[in-house]
Amino acid sequence: MKCYLVTGTDTSVGKTFISGILLNLASSMGYKTAGFKPIASGIKKKKGGKIYNSDVLFLKKNSSIELTEKEVNVFSFTEETSPYIASIINNRKISTKTISKHFNFLKKKANLIIIEGVGGWYTPITKTKTFADWVKTENLPIILIVYLKTGCINHAILTKKAIKNDNLNLVGWIANNFQKKKLYHKEYLIDLKKRLLPTKLLGIVPFLKNKKNIAENIKYINFQFK
Repeated sequence: MKCYLVTGTDTSVGKTFISGILLNLASSMGYKTAGFKPIASGIKKKKGGKIYNSDVLFLKKNSSIELTEKEVNVFSFTEETSPYIASIINNRKISTKTISKHFNFLKKKANLIIIEGVGGWYTPITKTKTFADWVKTENLPIILIVYLKTGCINHAILTKKAIKNDNLNLVGWIANNFQKKKLYHKEYLIDLKKRLLPTKLLGIVPFLKNKKNIAENIKYINFQFK
């Protein structure tokens, strides 16, 4: 059984999309894969009143085994804000024990799980806990997503130090080019490669016009899941 936690230097840095690529990469190697997003915000309603979260559906679609939305996601909130704030608004406490229970169930179905974190490293989920506390409990190896933009070097260094201070294994980082205009991307990469050593650069995902065929993008990541 292999499990990896995908975290980011901030929210909206491409964790979901790159988690999808990692799921497809692992599937191409013969693994039975499952995507897991314990906490999701920004739930939307379809016509007819059915609710959904696009990130959850994306991970479900890119898992190689059949999963329900409830198996992929444990806690969902309509509000696009901090999980802790959303939990207060909805009077629904986030339980790390419940998350672990769902996680252990997934382990019985898949032999490789990609867990997508929520927000940045220390995103609050209860009055006293951050999502990092759950990651520490499970002792998960971590893949860091760095969105190449102004401030990314500072955010990447801070996140790496936080992960190391929590005594967890940062197995590598992936650079993500969301923006079409590559302002200083080359310079950011050169500097990040030096400052994040000895952490391995696992891949550079370029700006992609067509993101529908996720399997085509596994070529941008070099990781053997060892």
